[in-house]
Amino acid sequence: MRRLGLILILLALLPGLAGAQERSVAPGVNRSYENPDFAGWRAVFENEGREIHEHRHAIVEALAIRPGMVVADVGAGTGVMSLLFAEKVGAGGTAIAQDIVPEFLRGIEARARQAGLKQVRTLLGGAQDARLPANGVDLVFTSDTYHHFEYPQAMLASLHAALKPGGRLIVIDYEKIPGRSSPWVMGHVRADRETVIAEVSAAGFVLERTHGFLRENYFLEFRKP
Repeated sequence: MRRLGLILILLALLPGLAGAQERSVAPGVNRSYENPDFAGWRAVFENEGREIHEHRHAIVEALAIRPGMVVADVGAGTGVMSLLFAEKVGAGGTAIAQDIVPEFLRGIEARARQAGLKQVRTLLGGAQDARLPANGVDLVFTSDTYHHFEYPQAMLASLHAALKPGGRLIVIDYEKIPGRSSPWVMGHVRADRETVIAEVSAAGFVLERTHGFLRENYFLEFRKP
């Protein structure tokens, strides 16, 4: 807790650097998604051995999504969660599949058409701006995406602006624990759970609850006051 307190104090000082431009905290982290093979990545992301995919239905149920809601899947990848969200929000709601990779969005559009889910909308985001509608989203969902934010301060600010008052931000990402997490996670993932909580809290969100049924990943639920 002492470490988390120190992180929060340091992050609270960041807004004072008014004119400073945020630098990338993970240069090249998204390079592997340049000109991707959609089918190949779908096999990776939607493998039953991958924890998030294995527990996808439990994750959706935990979010308590209601018909008519606007849900944004930020870093949607191949869209499996976006399609599940679309089923939950129904014809009167909207599931926004957002990603920075045009090929992923085209693949999601094809899947949504095939499934007859007209409430799926795709959106090309930027490295520093999710480009979601201001005050227009009830829930922003990110899964194994936070560590791909090259500019976390700018991205969190854009997500905060997109959420309606009282809207929720979900962050699911890899646990980074020395001696427990894989060498790939230790080398690839920038921040551990405490650091993520501190960064998101400093961006104006309040940690409301955690869900404990994942092992390789943490599942955090924040709210915009």
